[in-house]
Amino acid sequence: MIDSVSALDRLYNESFEGELRMLRRRREQDKSLTIETLESTLQALYAIDGNNWEGRSSVQEQTLNAQIDAYEKFIHDWKKELSSNN
Repeated sequence: MIDSVSALDRLYNESFEGELRMLRRRREQDKSLTIETLESTLQALYAIDGNNWEGRSSVQEQTLNAQIDAYEKFIHDWKKELSSNN
């Protein structure tokens, strides 16, 4: 059981870091990207998380949780950056 928990933790961390890297690259490369666009994507991820009527595996759950957490962090950090620049 401990191995499966540590494997899920590793998966979460890798997914979280990978999603943050993707979001950073996207922001650098897509000058039309807005916080509102990311918030819309985050709302879609929340809907996916809530629409779990058929169930999902632990792996899928960890990956989705990592995606949501990465979007929340990225949006929060971007907003913080904007407020400190004002």
